[in-house]
Amino acid sequence: MSSLSFEPMSALMGVRAHGIDLRQPITAGDAQALRDSFARAHVLCVPNQDISNDDQIRFAQVFGQANTLFIGAPRKADEPSEDGPEKRGIIYISNVRENGQAIGALPDGELHFHSDGAHRKSPYRATTLYAIAIPSHGGETRFSDLQAAFDALTPAMQARIETLRVRNVYDTRATLRTQTNEYDDNLSTAEHPLVRVHPDTGRKSLYLSQLMTRNIVGLERAASEDLLAQLFEVIERPEFIYDHKWSLGDLLIWDNRCLNHARSDFPSDQKRHMRRVTVSEPDFTPA
Repeated sequence: MSSLSFEPMSALMGVRAHGIDLRQPITAGDAQALRDSFARAHVLCVPNQDISNDDQIRFAQVFGQANTLFIGAPRKADEPSEDGPEKRGIIYISNVRENGQAIGALPDGELHFHSDGAHRKSPYRATTLYAIAIPSHGGETRFSDLQAAFDALTPAMQARIETLRVRNVYDTRATLRTQTNEYDDNLSTAEHPLVRVHPDTGRKSLYLSQLMTRNIVGLERAASEDLLAQLFEVIERPEFIYDHKWSLGDLLIWDNRCLNHARSDFPSDQKRHMRRVTVSEPDFTPA
């Protein structure tokens, strides 16, 4: 008899799952309940967990194909930032240093809104993140509902952007839009529809972000910049954002297909140490 239950995290999105210990195998019934709840809420938090790498991978596998080819290490300054197969797998989002070297895969501090993998031809379906150490304040993960943002557009704007495509570029050293050189041939780049339909819900959403989206394909640069600025303003409106304040032992999974996420700043002298496993579509094998 399952003891799994769900509690809303906010009126906008998100649920907490109670009554499950992820150190144990997940039953077929609980796995389906987790998937159903995730499809509705787009952010799922399983609090109070004490889990290993393998436990997190097993949880991620409930939602698709967990990317586990490599235990990730931070990129050296002179390495190209292509998201090749050696960069997938378990990585740490961390400001912890060992012997003076960062063990985290991304820089510290504030991080602009983005969707994991939007710079890749096959973006990540979902991301899991597990809280190992957290600061006393700050460091929240912020989620923007791109479906609600699309619904808020006027019918004329929805029709205008329906068939447009965007070019996304990402530098793993960047946390802010101004830090990326979009003309660097070493950076991972991909084009995607500006409006996408969620395969589980059938709802339309915007698919762009401050951090990664550089231009709208086929528009002159000035027109592209103007339209992007309008859309960035919509997707970052407070009414479309949920801020997750972390507790130790939280395991989150979120839906990259209809959400952006960002990180708020936190004290640099306090630890924020998270373990990440991404999820691809079940029939996609990273090359």
